[in-house]
Amino acid sequence: MQKDFFHFKKKFGQNFLKDESIPRKIVEHASILEDSLVIEVGPGSGALTKILVQNAKQVLCYEIDTELEDVLAQQFIGYDNISIIYDDFLKRDVKEDLTRYSYSHLYLIANLPYYITTPIITKVIEDAIPVEKMVVMVQKEVAYRFSAKPGSKDYSSITVFLNYYYDIKNEFEVSRNCFIPKPNVDSMVVSFTRKKELLSVHNLPLFFQLVRDSFRYKRKMLRNNLKNYDLEKVSQVLERYHLDLKVRAEELSLEVFVAISNSLFS
Repeated sequence: MQKDFFHFKKKFGQNFLKDESIPRKIVEHASILEDSLVIEVGPGSGALTKILVQNAKQVLCYEIDTELEDVLAQQFIGYDNISIIYDDFLKRDVKEDLTRYSYSHLYLIANLPYYITTPIITKVIEDAIPVEKMVVMVQKEVAYRFSAKPGSKDYSSITVFLNYYYDIKNEFEVSRNCFIPKPNVDSMVVSFTRKKELLSVHNLPLFFQLVRDSFRYKRKMLRNNLKNYDLEKVSQVLERYHLDLKVRAEELSLEVFVAISNSLFS
């Protein structure tokens, strides 16, 4: 798609890939199995979609920009394994949409709009959409937050939240020069592989609230961020990991957060 005959909409975060090698690499890293349904959020000009329809049994796209309808329809004449819903993915009952399909494996593969990257991934988790693997392109700085390790500056509550459910890996960088129009940042393709076994959490709402509160003021000690919790119980758990209440949230692993949460619920 050339810029000449399409007006890019900043409000939709539209940056379309012009390097045809990138979509192929994305699909290669997804390792799509047979009898698979792939969800793509924001197909845009269809650069990635063209590769997906050649590798998946079925492709279900969500596109918010109805002006792309004619462009995409022309590209996929003759393909009977693609459906495009022109609606906001974040507002859809995706699980209801999926009842129309029969498949063995479900993926989400997309070049995500930067401004709604986290809400899209969060929706997959909170709506219990049974995606077993996501391979998505996101802003590079965001990718570092998703995959950060305890003790790093990028480690945050969203890191803990996502790593509870997924094994996360930064696959490869994508230069801003690969897009039309060129964004102000570089990108990263990240894979999220659903964990087969989750750590046992006695109360998920409490666990995630604890994590959010722990990071509320990132430079403060845990003692200050969790002053409304039972600090004696928190301290007892920290001692088992050779830590104390002077520690900051960014130094705690997922396992420690789970242990603290479970002690508070017991």
